[in-house]
Amino acid sequence: MMFEDLFNFVLVGVFLSAVTSSVIPKSPSNTRPIDRPLSDENHFEDDEHNIEYDHDAFLGKDEARSFDQLTPAESARRLGIIYEKIDEDRNGLVTEEELGKWIRHIQKKQVEKEANTQWLEHLANQHLESSSELRWSDYLKRTYGSTDEELENHDDPEHLENDNKDAVMRDRRRWDLADIDQNGQLTKEEFTYFVHPEEAVHTRNVVIEETLEDIDKDHDGFISLKEYIDDTVDDEDGEEIDPAWIADEEEDFREELDKNGDGKLDREEIEAWVMPNDYHSLIEEAKHLISEADSDKDGFLTKSEVVEKYELFVGSQATDYGELLSKHDEF
Repeated sequence: MMFEDLFNFVLVGVFLSAVTSSVIPKSPSNTRPIDRPLSDENHFEDDEHNIEYDHDAFLGKDEARSFDQLTPAESARRLGIIYEKIDEDRNGLVTEEELGKWIRHIQKKQVEKEANTQWLEHLANQHLESSSELRWSDYLKRTYGSTDEELENHDDPEHLENDNKDAVMRDRRRWDLADIDQNGQLTKEEFTYFVHPEEAVHTRNVVIEETLEDIDKDHDGFISLKEYIDDTVDDEDGEEIDPAWIADEEEDFREELDKNGDGKLDREEIEAWVMPNDYHSLIEEAKHLISEADSDKDGFLTKSEVVEKYELFVGSQATDYGELLSKHDEF
């Protein structure tokens, strides 16, 4: 049984046996892709590269935690198997490009895993089979509650007059864009586009719309420097803001985000900001890993170099745990 199959099997069992009145999920339209880094860990701690960030980027957050429970010998052995997957041309030398592709692969698996978890929660709550499609009415009831009579009139969210109206309208817009066959229901693949619209061409534009709705207070279709700073300050939960930090944010706006130098962000610049081409960050992480593990400094990684530096890539604890991963045939 492959890892993804085992993961899905376990999740189905857990959620179908759980109490159906599970925690009400948050609307996915409340977050932006720029807020989803390669790791929840800080990339740097006291100007030192954080090795936990590297583990998450290389393995994914959940797998990194699992590897932490393995003995050093077992961790190194399984890393050797991963190396063979990264080395696409099987020449025994992993390049920056191959390592960057692997990190992107892990990133996409995290997106699919998050969407799959939410998908199974919704199906379990409605006592639906794992192959079912999710109806808008079922999503609406579970996410926003079914006691409000207006929420029951789910086919016309324009009539909602409660505090959830804006969120429901945003979710419905995402839903309709993700619904490729326009049958009013979402397959698991379509639900992934609903949760992560940045992952598909036909849904990416809604992220720009949502960003403008959140930040463009004068509704001119652009994000000014003031609007950008105000939004950034709002994210700081009322803490006192260091003027030097604001100055750095203003410099980032002018030097990095405002490409044409007109003092505001247009739709193209907003897209580059909230849905950046992650190639640069992936290659930078790949370069860092290679520089740390490339003992002969030839710009490539051999299997022995990676395994020798296993703690850089996967970490390990000298314990007797790791039973879950031990059951996966791929290892």
